[in-house]
Amino acid sequence: MHAKNERFNQEGWIDAWTELDGGAFKYQIATERGSEYIRNKVLRALLTREQELVNNGETGRAEISHDNYSFQEATADSDGFRYVLLKPKRKDVLLVNGRMVLNPEGTALLRVEGTLAKNPSFWTGTVNIVREFAMVDGVRVPVATATVAKLKLAGEAQFDVRYEYQSVNGRQVDPATLLAQR
Repeated sequence: MHAKNERFNQEGWIDAWTELDGGAFKYQIATERGSEYIRNKVLRALLTREQELVNNGETGRAEISHDNYSFQEATADSDGFRYVLLKPKRKDVLLVNGRMVLNPEGTALLRVEGTLAKNPSFWTGTVNIVREFAMVDGVRVPVATATVAKLKLAGEAQFDVRYEYQSVNGRQVDPATLLAQR
């Protein structure tokens, strides 16, 4: 995980091991560096919030499903990739007003991009997000998230996460497999 704010010349990194075991989300900080403020108030706070959502059974609020979104098919690009417009059915910081990108066959989610349907706080203006997905051991999982937020007083802030999988559904993952499928 990495976050930075150029206006205040602050930047921080956390490498964390995360685990979803029996429906419980756990994390452990492996290494960290940079701004203590960024690490504690942004990165750790996000890990803790994710832990709360998962452990309280609230992950359904973020799913790309008919419960959360209205879908409207858009045009395919010159390479055949399909774009489906996402309209959130409610204002929620876990939902994205934007689009999802599917492979040319329309069978695999590659990316979700847009703005958060609800800003996370009074201090946060527009939040743009791009989340990329890939197949890992037969399961579609997030592999990267890039976020840019407009903050009152602090200007623009960037947040990036790169996901690497050691195992999926209890089975070891070959790192070369993940790289080949990105």
